[in-house]
Amino acid sequence: MGFSGFTREDFETFHIAGLDERMAAIRERIQPKFQEIGEILTADLTALVGDEMFLHIAKHARRTKNPPNDTWLALCHDKRGYKKHPHFQVGLFDDHVFIWLAYIYELPNKKEIAQTFLDNMDRIKTTVPDDFVISQDHTKKEAQSMADIDLQQALERFRDVKKAEFLIGRHVDANDPVLKDGDKFLNLATDTFKTLIPIYSLSFASDIL
Repeated sequence: MGFSGFTREDFETFHIAGLDERMAAIRERIQPKFQEIGEILTADLTALVGDEMFLHIAKHARRTKNPPNDTWLALCHDKRGYKKHPHFQVGLFDDHVFIWLAYIYELPNKKEIAQTFLDNMDRIKTTVPDDFVISQDHTKKEAQSMADIDLQQALERFRDVKKAEFLIGRHVDANDPVLKDGDKFLNLATDTFKTLIPIYSLSFASDIL
């Protein structure tokens, strides 16, 4: 049996009070779905990028008090971990699903990657549709559309500010019918990743990683 879709209960997980209680619900409701999604998308991405990709499901192990406001799966070429590499994500806040190509602050070569992106901004703008969104902080819900964001400013901040991040992809509202249909959502996620592959490939330009 494959992924059957997200439910209202999945999003309501993030309204549960208490770290232990919320984490129990994440493990029960969401992580099994991440396993199903991840197994399919890992195979799709491996074929798309031509490099073996591995599934990582966020454990939130460092948390000792505050419950997580979101949770996610990550797909990366490194079996041991994903945070120090460009990687793909699918995850949930209480009001939307995100589908990202993610560059978070742990990335050791983010200055070089940011400069490569700045040098290829026209290519990024022609590759990425206007309705895709960009986030500069993976811990926050807010994101700006490609049509509205000052891409140069965002990339310069990503390059120059230690904690700045760069995530690009799609937000899907919790009420969008596509989330209730497993096959349609998987197709949307794969389509999103396919669109972003040229950006991902650019990350590895000139052996900067």
